[in-house]
Amino acid sequence: MPRQSGEALAGEGAEFAEWEQRLRAALAGSSEQQRELYLMELPPQLDELRKPEWLAALKPAAVLVPIVAREPEPTVLLTRRSELMRNHKGQIAFPGGRRDAADVSAVDNALREADEEIGLKREHVEIIGYLDDYPTGSLYRVTPVVGVVRELPELRLDAVEVAEAFEVPLSLLLDPSNYASKTFVRDGIELPFFEVRYGEYAIWGATAGMLRNLCRKVGGA
Repeated sequence: MPRQSGEALAGEGAEFAEWEQRLRAALAGSSEQQRELYLMELPPQLDELRKPEWLAALKPAAVLVPIVAREPEPTVLLTRRSELMRNHKGQIAFPGGRRDAADVSAVDNALREADEEIGLKREHVEIIGYLDDYPTGSLYRVTPVVGVVRELPELRLDAVEVAEAFEVPLSLLLDPSNYASKTFVRDGIELPFFEVRYGEYAIWGATAGMLRNLCRKVGGA
């Protein structure tokens, strides 16, 4: 069954230390200043999306990828968006959003959003690296900021934005066989996306794409 946020941690021991070492090694060299852009296999009709002028027009945003120090294995903390939201209602997402003028970095952006959406304060998060930036159809360039949460506090959800928070075993998300490659049609063009399922939750779209990139970096597949 999905683990709900707010449960006590089982304690951080040698097993989590091994997981953390793997994660840090996979993210070594990632930085705030320069990151690759993660583009799935786009159809030829969308080759223009690789052009520098299109990429330069993307608006900056960031999400927090919270790795929770559970035993015997860590989890990834995700949210389900509220049905009150105008866009992407009910979808599974990381805490995050567009960059505000006061945000001086992607880390500031991601941590501010995590605090606002689920009450996860920055003092509970240790940043360990970044995934490749992810472009979205809504014209954002999203920076996934990966952080370790050693002690998960009782979360305080913004009911307007977040319906619930839950955790998924990291091992499930690092198994490439759990990702289904699918397509949907927009304006007559087939667009690829990933989907991974956990219990009642279907994780797809940008969130699944970022998780698949984490899987690729850590597991090499």
